[in-house]
Amino acid sequence: MGRAGLKMNMKTTFREVAGCIVAPRGFRAAGVFCDIKRLGTGKGSDKGKKRDLAILYSEVPAAVAGMFTTNQVCAAPVKVCVERRRGGWAQAVVVNSGNANACTGNQGMADAREMVTLTEQALGLEPGLALVGSTGRIGVAMPMDNVRAGIIEAAAMLGDAPENADHAAEAIMTSDTRAKQVSIEIRLGGRKVRIGGMCKGAGMIQPGMSATGKRPAATPLHATMLCFVTTDAAIDPATLQGMLEEAVAQSFNRITVDGDMSTNDTVLVLANGMAGNSIEALQTAGSAEAKLFQAALNHVCLELAKMIVRDGEGVSKFVTVRVEGAKSFKDADAAARAVANSPLVKTSWHGGDPNWGRIIDALGYSPAKVVEEKVDIGYSAPGSSRILWSLNKGQPTEATFRDLCAAVAPAAFDLHIRLNLGGSSAVMYAADLTEEYVEFNKGDVSDPTSLGG
Repeated sequence: MGRAGLKMNMKTTFREVAGCIVAPRGFRAAGVFCDIKRLGTGKGSDKGKKRDLAILYSEVPAAVAGMFTTNQVCAAPVKVCVERRRGGWAQAVVVNSGNANACTGNQGMADAREMVTLTEQALGLEPGLALVGSTGRIGVAMPMDNVRAGIIEAAAMLGDAPENADHAAEAIMTSDTRAKQVSIEIRLGGRKVRIGGMCKGAGMIQPGMSATGKRPAATPLHATMLCFVTTDAAIDPATLQGMLEEAVAQSFNRITVDGDMSTNDTVLVLANGMAGNSIEALQTAGSAEAKLFQAALNHVCLELAKMIVRDGEGVSKFVTVRVEGAKSFKDADAAARAVANSPLVKTSWHGGDPNWGRIIDALGYSPAKVVEEKVDIGYSAPGSSRILWSLNKGQPTEATFRDLCAAVAPAAFDLHIRLNLGGSSAVMYAADLTEEYVEFNKGDVSDPTSLGG
């Protein structure tokens, strides 16, 4: 997870702790190898004998909140989770990599339902308390004999040691090159409360999630992004759902690697209440405790979301696209997404070319209101207010090409865009587009196992 220490989020202090997904009280996890990937899920899963099924378990029923892909082609596990989240409580999640269980028809739904039932039986849970997630190749039937064996094995290996979290984080990976985990501690009303999380994702990344899986009219169109968060905070399901929606809006719904929305994107949060804090305090909108918990959940989600972009397939640059001065948030969001997903812009980032022409072109074809003579474009170090402007009011500045190249040479930088038409802003966390991404994803028709879904 990294060294312990202090993290600052504006005026809020979070203490990093070990344990990640099992750091909060009462949570256990396991990850096992059961050969789900034997059918092949692309080059990213060609990693030898790696864990491919995980179980996350709470000692007591936990309030649950979820956000799900708004792709109109939606995987069976997502459909099951959307149904079960409405009940407000869960106690376990079973997750597999190597097979998305998407576009698998009635059999896929039956398999997803069997996975949650088997998990409940293996853990002695009441029906309806298990959730399911899947990631991997699309359109391939689940190898249920392997899955059944994996669930039984994982249920018997649950533990709360840091290595249990590591094993679970490994088991959900596909084309990821490293596990993505974080855990922090805060104090609510004198009680220590922990939040831990793990996620996976490297390709097929531009989530646009909602609580129901249905796409709101304002939501823009976009390998799977999965995220699981645990906390021992005492909080009711409705309040937790509202806080998760805010956290996701500022994190996972703000990232893009390749502009593709998966059939399986899922974020789940389980809160088991074992910290013993006051539920009423978190239910009180605007209370100090509610603000602190929201800030902590935002922090965990954003840290995990950024890890996904940095580990994107073939990625060499992490670029924060900041759009200001738009007429509306809708315009700011559209402008930021157009730039963040432009192949020409992304390839110029990879080449170290500060090509403002490609950026203003992307702004111009976006749905946002743009006036050429008002646009400013500049670069800075991450989070810095010292901006080197390449374009001012639609015209090149006196900044030298050498200085501009130096500004975009680092592995991470901020791109600043001012439309100067209003007071709205938006941010996107984006990646460059490299030869490695193309090589990784093009496949080889002479080798069917290299063709991912």
